[in-house]
Amino acid sequence: MSTLTHTDDTGKAQMVDVGEKPVTEREARAEAFISMMPETLELVTNNRLKKGDVLVVARIAGIQAAKQCAQLVPLCHPLMLSYISVDFELQPVHNRIRVKTCCRLNGKTGVEIEALTAASVAVLTVYDMCKAADKGMTIDGLRILEKSGGRSGHYLAGGAA
Repeated sequence: MSTLTHTDDTGKAQMVDVGEKPVTEREARAEAFISMMPETLELVTNNRLKKGDVLVVARIAGIQAAKQCAQLVPLCHPLMLSYISVDFELQPVHNRIRVKTCCRLNGKTGVEIEALTAASVAVLTVYDMCKAADKGMTIDGLRILEKSGGRSGHYLAGGAA
């Protein structure tokens, strides 16, 4: 395991200086899940919730969240993202929705936090829009699936790169 980068020699929080790092193409993919009652998933699937199209709103929320990441996570660099995607996979066998995100840029720092933030806010938005029908929904499985670019190279969840 490498040393923590967001603390100085005395343990104080600091923003990492990326000024000397080379610009590389960087990408990160993340996922999260929201589980719900089968009836709630059916409402989402058939766009029958009073608040509107859950997945359209959650997609926009996730995209906006990735763009605002530096305002939400204190030591995160403001980034000029070149691509953000938020996609949904309805999984009726498991009574859940899988959210998959991707963030990309050419820059000096990675986009893992942006991908995770997009996934987080997207599932929170699904919860918010569905809570009148199902207050017992659960959110879990937030993680990085893959990242590429930069000094640390390629990472693939499960250790296979």
